[in-house]
Parts: sequence; C-alpha cells; structure tokens
Amino acid sequence: MIRDITIGQYYPEYSVIHRIDTRVKILLTFAYMVSIFLAINFVAYFFVFVFLVSVTIASKVPPRFILRGLRPVFLIIALTFLLNLFMTQGTPVVSFWRLTITEQGIYTACYMALRIIFLIFGCSLLTFTTKPVKLTDGIEALLKPFVRFGLPAHELAMMMTIALRFIPTLLEETDKIMKAQQARGADFDTGSIFKRAKNMVPIFIPLIVGAFRMAADLAMAMEARCYRGGEGRTKMHAFHFGRRDAAAIAIVGVYIVLVTSERFLHLQDLLLSMLR
Repeated sequence: MIRDITIGQYYPEYSVIHRIDTRVKILLTFAYMVSIFLAINFVAYFFVFVFLVSVTIASKVPPRFILRGLRPVFLIIALTFLLNLFMTQGTPVVSFWRLTITEQGIYTACYMALRIIFLIFGCSLLTFTTKPVKLTDGIEALLKPFVRFGLPAHELAMMMTIALRFIPTLLEETDKIMKAQQARGADFDTGSIFKRAKNMVPIFIPLIVGAFRMAADLAMAMEARCYRGGEGRTKMHAFHFGRRDAAAIAIVGVYIVLVTSERFLHLQDLLLSMLR
C-alpha cells in the first residue's frame, strides 16, 4: 500500500506536457478542477474523460503509474459511493433490510465517485510532469503580484513544495520502519481494527522523530548555503511564454466550453429520450 502512493512524485520524460510553462500548467490545472465541478452530467464527464486520456497520452506518463496512486484513496471513493447509493432518495430499485437503492442513488453514487477519480487523476499529472524546483518557481511567480499586500510569496511557495517533496520521502521511511517492525515480529494485517491501530503506534513514533530530524537537517543545510528567503534571489532558469503554452491554453479553453455547454444543450436528456 505504501508503494502505491505516487503523490508528489515526478516522472522524468521529454513530452510536450513536460515542456509547457509551469505557470501555465498550474493555472490550467486549477481551470481543470473548476471544470470538474461545472460538469453536470455524464455527457460532460465524457468530455472530461477524453481530455484526460489525451493529456495522459501527450505526457507519456504510463496510465498504470497514475492509477496506482488511486489505490490508497480507494476507501474514500468506495465510502463516497456507498453513502450516495443508500442515502439518496428517489425511485426505488432494490430494497433489503432497511436499505433502499434508488435510481437517483445509483446516478449520484457513480457521479460523485467519478468526480473524485477525475480530480485525483488530473491533478496528479501536474506533479508527474513538473519538477519540484520548477513547481516552486511557478507558484512563486503566480503569487508575486500579491507581495505588495504583504504575502510572502517565495516563503509560501517554498513551504508548499517542501511539503510536497517530502511525501515520497516519508512514505519510503514508513515502509522501512514497517519492514523493520515486521522483522521483529510485529503483525499489521491480522486482528481487530483496534488491535491493528494499536500495532501502528511503533510506526508513528519513529516516523515523527525521523520527520523532525529530516526537518532539522534541511534547515541546517539551507542555513549553510546562506538561504535568507526570496528577497534578492535570482533564477537559474527563467520562464518564457511561447506558442506551446498559447496552444495549451486554447485547447483547455475549448475543453471548458464543451464541458460547460452541457448546462445549456442538455445532450444527456436528448440521448435518454431517444433511447426510450
């Protein structure tokens, strides 16, 4: 399970998605997140699916690598699906005991589960195709206009990127601690949920201690390199807005128009009426 978490990892490749300006990728990712919430039915989600498949192919990131990151959140997806399935009122389809599955419940459950999957899948592409250093510079560049209002853009971007960068490191450390405890006879797979939670204590304590140690080492390393914040710092690589970035904005613009147009065209209702 620990190895399945791919959040914060970078997949090295020389694709058109990797070469898009980081600032553009961050803004387009936010636009994509907004489009997920603007999608009102499965026809709009079809456009989202086609867009995701196209971007994944263009990024050259293996789909199995991205799908592997969905396994740790499978419980959340399943719980969301079941809650919407049994808690939504409507036309009954199946009833057993005190539970009733309705047509609206099936629709809402599938709709919400797909929303979570699309959000995680799409947002993961940002970290898979962007190096942590470039991600820091991109966030700082986007927050720079707010510096005049007292917002510490560089420091905030640095904290966000360090937190994101240390996710794989902490997961690797957790895996090592679990293997060490299992070698000493610890059992994390059997017993009641309370017993298994109790057995996790020997993992959390050394993990927290190790996290503080890594934070102290990082602080000392930054201080030894005379790090004093973002004021007066220069960049080794400057951002340049080019034709590739303009094309990406245009493509995402067309995608958003297709997703939001369903609010006015109601193609799903038309298709359902034709099938009936």
